Amino acid sequence: MIQTSSSGLPKALIFDVDGTLADTERDGHRIAFNEAFADLGLDWVWPDELYGDLLVVAGGKERLRHFIKAYQPEIPPALVPKSKEALTAFIRKLHLLKNTYYKARISSGKVPLRIGVRRLIAEARQQGCRLAIATTSSYENVVALVSGAFGPEAMDWFEVVAAGDVVPAKKPAPDIYYYTLDKLALPPQDCLVIEDSQYGLQSATAAGLPTLITVNGYTKTQGFSAARLVLSHLGDPGHPFRVLGGAAHGYSYVTIDLLSRLMG
Repeated sequence: MIQTSSSGLPKALIFDVDGTLADTERDGHRIAFNEAFADLGLDWVWPDELYGDLLVVAGGKERLRHFIKAYQPEIPPALVPKSKEALTAFIRKLHLLKNTYYKARISSGKVPLRIGVRRLIAEARQQGCRLAIATTSSYENVVALVSGAFGPEAMDWFEVVAAGDVVPAKKPAPDIYYYTLDKLALPPQDCLVIEDSQYGLQSATAAGLPTLITVNGYTKTQGFSAARLVLSHLGDPGHPFRVLGGAAHGYSYVTIDLLSRLMG
């Protein structure tokens, strides 16, 4: 049964993960991909600028396939016999190896949460706002980040964790958000999404969800005209955000009260 809200408070906050909760793309996935390449004897390297270009493709396996097709790097025949099936198996193996390096990096504390994330999640829990995650990252990678940042019990804070291949069409398709709304049994107007990218915004707004954007180094030049508010980060007392689009109503860091003002 669908629940509806009679107040302006969001009934649920839905968080993207990569680039939103932490700078995992630049400081986590990119480095882990490079470590996996080296481990397999590949001379591929994804520097910052190239990785930013590759982020136009959502999903790690999909990003690898795009890189191989568009940039045509040399692949040793011993690693990949020339067949479509062998290439798919190679991409899957490489992606799994990358995730191993990624989880080790996250567990070592090398990728901290972005400004304001810890405080806002604590405030949401205190005010009874439900929490969910909607991401193209794998479930295992979500567990590594959330548990590493907040403790092993923190996964229980999120009623829905829609991750990885739980839906076939990844962002910017709205499928991941339709799935999340269905599991929450809430209409889109009672929820608010926090995203970092144009694809994430397109995905959320196509599902009818009001969305706040916190940009990062890879997404700061993207278009966010459909967002309710665009910020440099979520902010903290003594560390105010910069408003890049929309109205912050006099606030200097994101609170549940500010999010309520964005719901209308």
